[in-house]
Amino acid sequence: MLTVTLDGSIVTVAMPTIQRDLGFTSAGLSWVVNAYLIAFGSLLLLAGRLGDLIGRTRMFLAGTTVFTVASLLAGAATTPATLIAARFLQGVGSAMASAVGLGILITLFSEPRERARAIAVFSFTGAAGASIGQVLGGILTDALSWHWIFFINLPIGVVSLLVARRVLPAGRGTGTAAGADVIGAALVTAGLMLGIYTVVKVEEYGWGSGPTLGLGAASLALLGAFAVRQATARIPLMPLRVLRSRSVAGANLVLVLIVAALFSFQILLAQHLQNVLGYGAAETGLAMLPAAAVIGGTSLGVSARLNARFGERTVLLAGIVLLTGALGFLTRIPLDARYVTDVLPVLLLASGFGLALPALTALGMSGAGKDDAGLVSGVFNTAQQVGMATGVAVLTTLAAGRTDLLLDDGRPRAEALAGGYQLAFTVGTGLLVTAFAVAFLVLRPTASATRP
Repeated sequence: MLTVTLDGSIVTVAMPTIQRDLGFTSAGLSWVVNAYLIAFGSLLLLAGRLGDLIGRTRMFLAGTTVFTVASLLAGAATTPATLIAARFLQGVGSAMASAVGLGILITLFSEPRERARAIAVFSFTGAAGASIGQVLGGILTDALSWHWIFFINLPIGVVSLLVARRVLPAGRGTGTAAGADVIGAALVTAGLMLGIYTVVKVEEYGWGSGPTLGLGAASLALLGAFAVRQATARIPLMPLRVLRSRSVAGANLVLVLIVAALFSFQILLAQHLQNVLGYGAAETGLAMLPAAAVIGGTSLGVSARLNARFGERTVLLAGIVLLTGALGFLTRIPLDARYVTDVLPVLLLASGFGLALPALTALGMSGAGKDDAGLVSGVFNTAQQVGMATGVAVLTTLAAGRTDLLLDDGRPRAEALAGGYQLAFTVGTGLLVTAFAVAFLVLRPTASATRP
């Protein structure tokens, strides 16, 4: 988990250096990120189900091996094509390993208190990886070279493989005869891959363009065909009963909304610090560290106890309230913002994510049985990736459009950029308000694990 999230953020800081060194065009450079996202997001569901069939530990080990080898290839890349291919392979390995991660945890830790602590650690490593990546990317690129942002994955991957072979149970799964739906696998993988491709290309084509509408319609048609297939297949890839649970369906919907707002918040606030307030890359990474610290500390230190005492739904609602306050605060951030008074309070309120994510993870995995834990884990991770990709596409497009309008009106560049970011933060706040409403109305109150 640490490696996957670290890899998602460490690349962004080194993009300009990679472009200069390998001769990427501006359009081609985006595929250093897009190739990874498309492979990762589209294969999570399939990898999760295959983990149930052939064994989740086997899938985890295979995925970690693929990711580690791909990181070596990416670090050694000398041409744009090689790097893009290696990044796609990294996405494949990430999907294989992370799709079954939660499934492994909830089957290893069945007792509620132990499971809550395991999920808290899982959430903590995700927050730590994202933040370490921002800082480490700048340090490695400046001190060594951009190649080391990929080579750093090698020792982590090797250690993970060695430890996993010793501590994870060697389960064989239910066997491919129990659910090898090849047609369903092809439909869902093609539909997700095309859908994520459509989203990541929105900035280039626009929301109302022919390519966006055509590709989006094709993606929806494939996913619709997949749903029909699952309802009629004798042995479906994804039994629809998984989504009949209000907790599972509601938690995944809330996850999409929260991640869409929060991942975009991370990117847009970093851009605001650099483009409006004049921070450098390393300064921006260090400035964002308090958010990682409070998210990690909250998820690791108090979330498990609060979930056990008050129930996941109550803790989730409290976390969303804090996050709504954070983005709401940014809708009025001034041009001459001061870090201590205007930025730091926002980063501290981000602790709400440390409350919300473990609670959401527990709710999202609550419908997982022994035989489909990998599938439910894949669904949860897919929802997270869809939320990230869609949120970034929508909010960055809105910010760019608003900035262009203000520039056309003759506003100074810094003021125009700030206006665009503020619009995006306003929409992000609306997404969080919607997430609160869905959580309040759809998710049932959860009983606390301990009595007062």
